Amino acid sequence: MKLYYSATSPYVRKVNVFAIETGLDEEIERIPTNPWIEEASLLSDNPLSKVPTLIMDDGSVLYDSPVICEYLDSLNSGTKLIPATGMERWDALRLQALGDGILDAAVLRFLEQKRPTSQQSHDWDSMQQSTIQRGLTYLEDTAGKWNKDITIGHITIACALGYLDFRFAEDDWRQNCPDLKNWCMEFSKRPSMQSTLPKTS
Repeated sequence: MKLYYSATSPYVRKVNVFAIETGLDEEIERIPTNPWIEEASLLSDNPLSKVPTLIMDDGSVLYDSPVICEYLDSLNSGTKLIPATGMERWDALRLQALGDGILDAAVLRFLEQKRPTSQQSHDWDSMQQSTIQRGLTYLEDTAGKWNKDITIGHITIACALGYLDFRFAEDDWRQNCPDLKNWCMEFSKRPSMQSTLPKTS
């Protein structure tokens, strides 16, 4: 398999953490990619010009991190990280959706701040901040009840919190989220998290 990736993409990090946790990491060749310049190789496989994009062994293409992780779990011969049935499945998928939603808002904030100052919208930034804060409040209220078994939901939340640290460290989300802070501190010790820390070149 081949994976188009960017070293700073939290969605790519999510897929990489998932691949490590399922033991599939060494079966994936990484192709460094800058999706912002619409590289021809990426466009030929993904018309959206987004990472992560996965090329399967038969040449078929998958994109979007939830879809790629679902595929990797289908190859996973160990404990599934996306439960197949019951409330465990829906709990994991709900956490994944919440983590992806926090990431979406954080990425939009980051992109807005890259625009010329005169073109930036304070209201737009505030709206994204509010979305992130509501997500964090929910996570703080529920973190102590999470199943100890790792799922796609936990991976996504950890990557979302890591992205907030990476791009918005000055906001210090931990200040008002002691239970979430403790959970994140323990989860971040996992080798899959340590080896996928975002890097700027």
